[in-house]
Amino acid sequence: MTTRSMTQKEHALIAAAVREAEARTSGEIYCVVARASDSYLFPAAFFVTVAIVTLSLFVSLALHHWWFDVRPATLALAQLLAIACALVVLWFFPALRIRLVPKRLQFRRAHENALKQFFARNVHITTALTGVLLFVSLAEHYAEVVADAGINRRVDQVAWNDVVAMLLDHARRGDLANGFVAAVGSVGSLLAQHFPVGEADFNELDDHVVEL
Repeated sequence: MTTRSMTQKEHALIAAAVREAEARTSGEIYCVVARASDSYLFPAAFFVTVAIVTLSLFVSLALHHWWFDVRPATLALAQLLAIACALVVLWFFPALRIRLVPKRLQFRRAHENALKQFFARNVHITTALTGVLLFVSLAEHYAEVVADAGINRRVDQVAWNDVVAMLLDHARRGDLANGFVAAVGSVGSLLAQHFPVGEADFNELDDHVVEL
């Protein structure tokens, strides 16, 4: 997935897609893209430390099997030195951290960030509870649709899964802007079926995409 920032033209393209979609529905659509949902310094440090300690114990047992005993103080010093070197590497090479963290934890952090953005951007306080957040976290290769209660009662999760697949497919091809445009159009069509635009409808959320 590309990690470059979107151009002004791409921002304008997405904003226009949101305005067009919301012209057909009383629902509100908000787009957020994050480069990453966590620094992963502490999780990576934890897994590296556990790996070093475990490996060093196996090495010491192997050496003992070959009649070469390592003094406990020497083993502890070697472990501390290896951990310190690993932490320095993780500090200066942030891109390495996420590669040491399980996908399950990556997705959990990205999901937590999606919910955080849903509430932080006030998508949850629309008049009819019809706000929808389209969220992508690039480092984790993660996308999610977070819909408010008023929508979830009428739109099946399978429909959101199709939108997520659409976002991820475009992101993998380095075409995230058009992915948002397509996803916004799809969400707009879904919302128009259940929440058509009314006479008193007004725009409650900004139409632009937010980059974190």
